[in-house]
Amino acid sequence: MSRDLAGEIEKLLKTANAYIKKKAALCALRVVRKVPDLMEMFIPAARPLLNDKSHGVQLTAVALITEMCELSPDTLHHFRKVRMVPQLVRVLKNLIMSGYSPEHDVSGVSDPFLQVKILRLLRILGKGDPDSSEAMNDILAQVATNTETSKNVGNAILYETVLTIMDIKSESGLRVLAVNILGRFLLNNDKNIRYVALNTLLRTVSADLNAVQRHRSTIVDCLRDPDISIKKRAVELCFALVNNTNIRSMVKELIFFLDKSDPEFKGYTSSNIFLACEKYSPNRRWHIDTMMRVLTAAGNHVPDDSVSSLIQMISVSNSLHPYIVQKLYQAVSRNYSQQPLCQVAAWCIGEYGDILFASDLEEDEPVQVRTYYMNKLDLDQLKSQSYDPGQRDCFQVTEEEVCSLLEKMLQSTALNQVTKEYVLQAILKLSTRFTSSQKQIQQILTPYSMSLDMELQQRSVEFFALSRSYDHMRPGLLERMPPMENKNKAVEMNGNGDVDVNEDGGQLPNDSQPSQPPVAESNGILDLLGGDLGSPAHITMPVSSKQDTSQAGGIMDLLGLDITGNPEPGLGAPALPSADINLMDGLLGGPVQTNSQPSINLLGGPLNESAPFIPPITAYERSGIKVEFKFERDNSNPAVVNITLHATNSTPNPVSSFIFQAAVPKTFQLQLLSPSGDSIPGSNAGEVTQVIKVANPQKQPLRMRYKLSYSSNGMPVSDQGEVSNFPQSIYS
Repeated sequence: MSRDLAGEIEKLLKTANAYIKKKAALCALRVVRKVPDLMEMFIPAARPLLNDKSHGVQLTAVALITEMCELSPDTLHHFRKVRMVPQLVRVLKNLIMSGYSPEHDVSGVSDPFLQVKILRLLRILGKGDPDSSEAMNDILAQVATNTETSKNVGNAILYETVLTIMDIKSESGLRVLAVNILGRFLLNNDKNIRYVALNTLLRTVSADLNAVQRHRSTIVDCLRDPDISIKKRAVELCFALVNNTNIRSMVKELIFFLDKSDPEFKGYTSSNIFLACEKYSPNRRWHIDTMMRVLTAAGNHVPDDSVSSLIQMISVSNSLHPYIVQKLYQAVSRNYSQQPLCQVAAWCIGEYGDILFASDLEEDEPVQVRTYYMNKLDLDQLKSQSYDPGQRDCFQVTEEEVCSLLEKMLQSTALNQVTKEYVLQAILKLSTRFTSSQKQIQQILTPYSMSLDMELQQRSVEFFALSRSYDHMRPGLLERMPPMENKNKAVEMNGNGDVDVNEDGGQLPNDSQPSQPPVAESNGILDLLGGDLGSPAHITMPVSSKQDTSQAGGIMDLLGLDITGNPEPGLGAPALPSADINLMDGLLGGPVQTNSQPSINLLGGPLNESAPFIPPITAYERSGIKVEFKFERDNSNPAVVNITLHATNSTPNPVSSFIFQAAVPKTFQLQLLSPSGDSIPGSNAGEVTQVIKVANPQKQPLRMRYKLSYSSNGMPVSDQGEVSNFPQSIYS
């Protein structure tokens, strides 16, 4: 129908009746949207409509030309070539300079709808075209300075003017004027206008940072706005404005915001403060002070990678170790309910606890812990005694007090198992640094030799084994860690399954590959959680684009494992096949079978009578999250077992960002295929499945260490452990 009527519509665009021309232009607009091939028919008739005296005809003509320019680059070039910009500038100027017209007046502004449409078309015509941009600079400056701002219609025109100025190749002075308009918007009482201004400034920062910096104080004031959308945009804009010159003042304001902010802001804000400090910090002392301050302000919302980053920085700050360990001891003695703070403090006390008793410190104050009286007396005692609230109790730290604090942290129900592993490791370290507390340390560790948590039990048993049979080796095994390097290195896997790391992020040449993969970067976290599965393990990451290599590397460091990823083709390593190819067949010498995705029996039974039934097991069950393993022998290779993971959620709240990662000893081969998703509905309404292929050529008992992470109610949850109760039938 559009093709049949296009000719008639084109004729009606030339009629003398303004009402009919307006309706014909609107009809042409819809025809162009439906059939872009008919655009050439309306191009000659569209431009004369701009000279019509009727504002309605002009408005529909501008809308028609805008649509054609957006749909066709050739049409856009045509209108630039016929010098459409001067004609539009003339129409816009007449609107600004014309007197009062009751027919088109809206709150004292002459036809704001037509002005906004013309400004938008000017933005399209001027983008990337210096000549067109130069022709419209003057009129844009005139609109920006003469438009009334007391009414909302004026603000709409100014907003469109700002967008046009920032999109075209405008003069620097005009850009400053546009940013100043947005700065005035930030002072407006209307929340929508303030939000629009922040949103536009966020896009403008990259174009003219200095102009936006002039409004920094107004932007910071928006952090105190009760509207959550405005606060979110203000926080993003504040981080975009941070640089070497304002890092101190901006971080101070952001930490103040962090203290008062809602929980949903704490994780984002703390993570970005860490990144800003790492990039712009003036000195290491200020950097570490700020990071410790963020730990106390953000509490349990600090991301795990920020904890690792702070530990790495502390390890290389040798001259600040006395100051750091004192500050952390003070902080954790006042409040040990915050997981990230306790993890960093436990690590530092374990490594540098002996410095608490040093007498020749370079700091201005002696190393003594100052605590408020509330740390020593409970509230009932305070009621019966008169204390000055500003008074402080000072006492010298003793080994017994340090050990007692760590024991309280171990017994606290507020700390999770990972944090308690940090604390227990610190106690083990202190057994070689403290001389008079050996008996107290043994008493602390004794109950944990029968702990239900595998890691806590393992550390305690290892300690007692060292103390009884290998006491001469204990000082060497628990000595102070060397400084940890912080290098972003690319990790590749060569054909032999070894990890090749190059300093500049590439793969090492074949003739220079080291016999052992470098592990200096992971030793720091390894020493915290300790040990591996008896030998280095091979792991293949899930074939998923949602996980980046930095996240995978951090997780593997925690597990104490090597990483094997997919090598890039053409770099001396063979390209891995796609996910539907059975990698286990090729690894074990058999023929590679394509399209060998295992058929899964969701009931857990055998798919045919000849295949023996392997009973399923529960690998993980905590806080409503249950992970079950179901097994099936691979038909193409009897040494390969296909494990299907089924993750369900019995809580009423849905779970998002679900990630399951696993590692096995080096005698095995493991491959994780892509999961069915990363969201688990609540109340057992759905599940996430993932296939894990395990090759066991030596028929040894299988052990698998896993790391599981997800988000529930906006709170990140991370857990890890080991599965060792695999059915005996999978080994035969």
